[in-house]
Amino acid sequence: MSTPTLYIEGPAFWAPTLPGWDIARAAFNGTGAPVDPPAKRPAPQVLAPAERRRAPDTVALALEVAAQAVAASGREAKDLPCVFASAHGDLGINDYMCGTLAADPTMLSPIKFHNSVHNAAVGYWTIGTGCMAASNSVSAFEATFASALLEAAAQCAADDEAVLLVGYDMPAVGALSSVTTSRGLLAVALVIAPARTERTVAAFDWSLVTGPSALAAPRSEAAQALGANAIADALPLFEALAGGQPEIVSMPLSAQLSLQLQLRQQG
Repeated sequence: MSTPTLYIEGPAFWAPTLPGWDIARAAFNGTGAPVDPPAKRPAPQVLAPAERRRAPDTVALALEVAAQAVAASGREAKDLPCVFASAHGDLGINDYMCGTLAADPTMLSPIKFHNSVHNAAVGYWTIGTGCMAASNSVSAFEATFASALLEAAAQCAADDEAVLLVGYDMPAVGALSSVTTSRGLLAVALVIAPARTERTVAAFDWSLVTGPSALAAPRSEAAQALGANAIADALPLFEALAGGQPEIVSMPLSAQLSLQLQLRQQG
């Protein structure tokens, strides 16, 4: 049974050197360059000022690109099911918690604790936007974004409704950096829709492909500089979206299985 063609709306992107999709797209296709000096972390307006100040980097990143994607799609955040994806969650907070528990457990901060769970970002998003639709939080190590894209595409196809997809990760810190690698801040988002609209930027056919697989190396210098982040498996798709040409994008799910997209630009 073949899978239905799906459609992409509202690509969103944030990294310190590429703070926004327009800047990232230009850097990826060679018509622009990363910003210098790098931007400070975003301050998502979805949150109230006090929450905005207390939110950890992962939440700030995820909510910034989620809001950008929804705005660009022209849809209502409260109506969109969503899939949030992070390979590791907030490693900084988890390092703090482990260190505090080992040294002085009574000093553990309740605020830090509630931000340590993997679905913290999607929780902030659904509360901040009043979204009562289904929400998922996905983690799959080096295949996190590809797995989340498959989840969002399957949900969109099965339910015949648009789905917000968000991916984000931060640097590995402390003891955890000895067993996992992630550098820099990176977040991406887009809306996957079951039908073409005036906001559609690309269409894609999708399938699972068996056999040995490896993630394609980023082509542009701007994307290569972000390749050590844990959500970097999103980069080939966003480089393809920036290129403006039909393209096949293969995203490994495991050593023997890939998600393959046949991407066609619209407009």
